[in-house]
Parts: sequence; structure tokens; C-alpha cells
Amino acid sequence: MNNRVFRISLTAALAGFLFGFDTVVISGANLPIKELWDTSPLFHGTFIMSMALWGTVLGALLGGIPTKNLGRKRTLFWVGVLFFVSAVGCAMAPEPYLFSFFRFVGGVGVGVSSVAAPIYISEITTSSNRGKLGGLYQFWLVFGILVAFISNWALKGFDGANDWRWMLGIEALPALLYTLMVLKIPNSPRWLISQKGDSEAALEVFKSIYSSEEAEKQIQEIKSNLDLTTSNEGLFQKKYSKILWLGFLIAFFNQLSGINFVLYYAPEILEQAGLGGKESLFNSIAIGIVNLVFTIIGVRLLDKLGRRQLIIIGSLGYIFSLIMVGICFQQQLSPSFTILFICLFVASHAIGQGAVIWVFISEIFPNRVRAFGQSWGTSTHWVFAALITLVTPIFLDDQEGYMKDSVWYIYYFFAGMMVLQLLWAIFKMPETKGVSLEELGRKLSGKSN
Repeated sequence: MNNRVFRISLTAALAGFLFGFDTVVISGANLPIKELWDTSPLFHGTFIMSMALWGTVLGALLGGIPTKNLGRKRTLFWVGVLFFVSAVGCAMAPEPYLFSFFRFVGGVGVGVSSVAAPIYISEITTSSNRGKLGGLYQFWLVFGILVAFISNWALKGFDGANDWRWMLGIEALPALLYTLMVLKIPNSPRWLISQKGDSEAALEVFKSIYSSEEAEKQIQEIKSNLDLTTSNEGLFQKKYSKILWLGFLIAFFNQLSGINFVLYYAPEILEQAGLGGKESLFNSIAIGIVNLVFTIIGVRLLDKLGRRQLIIIGSLGYIFSLIMVGICFQQQLSPSFTILFICLFVASHAIGQGAVIWVFISEIFPNRVRAFGQSWGTSTHWVFAALITLVTPIFLDDQEGYMKDSVWYIYYFFAGMMVLQLLWAIFKMPETKGVSLEELGRKLSGKSN
């Protein structure tokens, strides 16, 4: 693999680290903030736990605009700025409404990054290594989740009642570093051609990372593909209906697996399983390690087994593990069994949906509408993530939760949704490995050439 394209992709993918850290770090601050500001389940779910996700929804919905108009690189720079401002603001927030505002700002950064970073990586790579390099975003995402769990555990007891402020504020350091690193990567060559009409600049970028022959080949294929579309073509057209459904369904099933339900509320779920306090934070690290290890496996398999096969494998693991977690809670089995099956659930996600989703969405849309297509898929993902996170306290709260004594039904529901995902993957999901972005655009939109 070309070392320069690897380094460029690695830098862009670091947005995933901030994404993972920012979204999960709140798990360590969840209970301390609830006690500090004495929040009701509805207020806590809306303003503390899910506010970042509503920012993410906005960032994902609108992220296609700067990604298309400003460019992938400049958008990623501003993503880093948003994460930095959010981390500092949350750490210093004196009351819940200001805290919610800065969590919202960080959420916007997450949403925009989930649009811009996967697109940038897919556009800088070739079809032969797009899965591996696109998977770097997910790798850094789960590494960020792991680091957030470790950081929360390490900072527990560091400054007493202010522990949670340090947990949230420490993100400012990697956010600042990332912002500076993005300045050194080139613009996306496909963006330079499709939005700026600058073939010469695009050719220079390709020549800096590939052979002259490969660079010329890439330029000609991109130009040929763009000749089939108009410059201001809209996304919501009949010819793109299949692609829109593919982007919607993979994102829908991603969240209806229950993954964010488990990751965001890991300490609380583990306390319900009989592991409380700092022990629950420590066991959250085990979940993070499993997530990282199986993400690495999934990313390595993306260009070998393909996207569809990994979704099928992951679906089978989801179904079994979620049913078993439900049984563990229903039959009040040992906490060790519960942790085992939660880790199996996370492994199933990491090797399936986790490895596939961002690569798949960034691949299926044609060049001219890729930014808005990515926005469509990611905003679907984040709308359902926000809804699930918002309502979870209403069901889980140990005092007023509707299912505080029957939490297993939630896991059975998620297992049922994964049966539907399995059927979709078997009968409807196309394979995208080893096919150029331009060829995928033609195939999925019904154009032969």
C-alpha cells in the first residue's frame, strides 16, 4: 500500500477518534451530573445525554453543504475547532443548559466529521484499498471509545466532585492536535474536479500519491463519470431511489442494533448487572478493548470477504448475543455471563456494522451527489441514535424507569430488529468491494456506462 496515501488517510481518519471519544465520554459523567444537578429522567435524557446527538443530527443533515462547497479538507479543519470548543466549554459549564449547549457544539462536530472524513478517504484511495483505508475511520472511532472509557476510569477520584469536568475537558488536547494536522493534507482530487473543475490540481494530488499512469487513469475515469451527470444534480431523484434506500437502511439497522444504547449507558447497565461504581467503569474498558480488537479484524476483512458478508456474520452474532443478554437479565444470572454476552454483542457490531457502515455509505453515491448522499445516510444514523439515547433514561431510570424491572425486553426487541437486518443483507444488499466509485455510481443508479 502506498505510504503517502496511508498517512493522508490516517490523518483524516483521526476525526473518528474525536468522534468516538466525544460521544462515549459522557458515560462517565452521566451519573455524577444527574446527582449534581438533580435532573429528572426526561430532562437528563433530553438535555444531558442526547443533546450532543441532536447536534450530531444537525451536523449530519447540513454537513454535506460545507463538505461540497468548502471542500473536504477545510471542513475537517473546522470539525477539529468544534471539538476543541466543546471540550473546553463542557468542562467549565456552571449549569446544565450551558453544558447542553457545548455538548450540542461537539455533536455538530461529530455529525459533520461522519460526512466529510469517510468521503475524503474514499476519494483519495483506489478500489483495491478503499475498504482498508476507509475502515481507518472506524478503527480510530473505536479507539477513541476505548480511550474515553480508560480516561473516565483513570480520572475517577482525581478531583472529587469535579472528576467529570476533567473527563470531558481532556478532549481539548487531541482536538487541537488534529486541527493542526489537517492543515498538512491535500484537497480531495475528486472534489477538485467535480466542484472546482480543476483537473490539473487534482492530477498533481494523484501524482503525489500514485504513479503517473495510475493518476492519469483516475482522472479520466472521474471525468468520464461526471460527463454523465449535470453539475447541479439533486439527490432526491427516481434514479437514486435504490441508493437512498441502501443508505437509509444500513444506518437504520446500525442504531436499531442497540449499540449506542449499550455504549452510552455501559456503566449504568453494568450496575444493573451487579457491578457498581468504579468497577462498572473498569468493565466498560473491557467492552472498549473487545470493540477495538474486532474492529481491527473487521477492517482487515473488508476487502477480502466484502461488506455484505461481514453484515451477515455480524447479524448472526447480534441475534445470539442480544437474546443471551436478555436471558441473563431475565433469569438474574451471574454478572460475568452478562458481561461475556455484552462483549460478544460488541464484537458482532465491530466486525459487522461497525466496520462496514461508513465505508459503505461513502461508496454508493455518485461523485456529484456524494456529499449530500453521505449526509443522508449519516443523518439517518444520528436521528435514530438521538431518539434511542433520549428515551433510554425513561425506560432505565432506577426510580421511575418503565422497564427498570424488566430491561430484558429491550434486548429482545433489538434482537428482532437484527433478524430483519439479516434478511435485508441476504436478499437486498449489494457487494461493493473491489469496484471503483465511478462504476458503483453507474451500477446502483441504473446507468450501464
